[in-house]
Amino acid sequence: MTPSRQRAVVLIPTYNERENIEALVPAVLEAAPVDVWIIDDSSPDGTGALAQRMADENQRVQVIHRPQKAGLGQAYLDGFQRALDAGYERILQMDADFSHPIEELPTLLRLSEDSDVVLGSRWTPGGGTQNWPLRRQILSMGGSLYARLWLNVPVRDLTGGFKCFRREVLEAIDLSSVHSTGYCFQVEVTYRAFKRGFSIRETPIVFVEREEGTSKMSRGIVLEAILNVPRLRFSRN
Repeated sequence: MTPSRQRAVVLIPTYNERENIEALVPAVLEAAPVDVWIIDDSSPDGTGALAQRMADENQRVQVIHRPQKAGLGQAYLDGFQRALDAGYERILQMDADFSHPIEELPTLLRLSEDSDVVLGSRWTPGGGTQNWPLRRQILSMGGSLYARLWLNVPVRDLTGGFKCFRREVLEAIDLSSVHSTGYCFQVEVTYRAFKRGFSIRETPIVFVEREEGTSKMSRGIVLEAILNVPRLRFSRN
């Protein structure tokens, strides 16, 4: 598939998201003038095969089949590089579980006309979460605050994963040097964009807790973020 350089692509990493992906992809395609790339890490539940059937029926859908589960960061890095190679001007990312508001995709695209990175933010005025227990809210808000204080970045939701990048941002970041694999990946890419002088705009969203499937959050992911944020502060990249 050879897209117009003016088209945008939404990257959606998946691992065992069969319950969500069949409804999510058509909803995204209807919401905005975008293509959809599913990046599947060989999901045991058959997510990749289901996504491939959807791709076979719609030229706006493509599947990147990865050989094994390698973490959120590696999936996005693979998708970023392929999207750049394909010539997309806007590259968006979102979760596969309906936690990110699909109806806000046009807003991200519109705001990207004047901003290099647009981030759907839970912790800016007007944003929030739905069906989250208090401990999850504290963990998310605390994680963003921890990263913001260490990195001195004026972004309230540094761990957010609903974003739109202008291609120039990802071209300027040395993707091969990005090492975070879990949710710290979100912090690292935004921080690298900030260090290179790109403009970052937050727009409020309400993050909804998944109804189908299981969360990928783990103690290891949290520990990675705690350790990697200080490393980023003193990194030369």
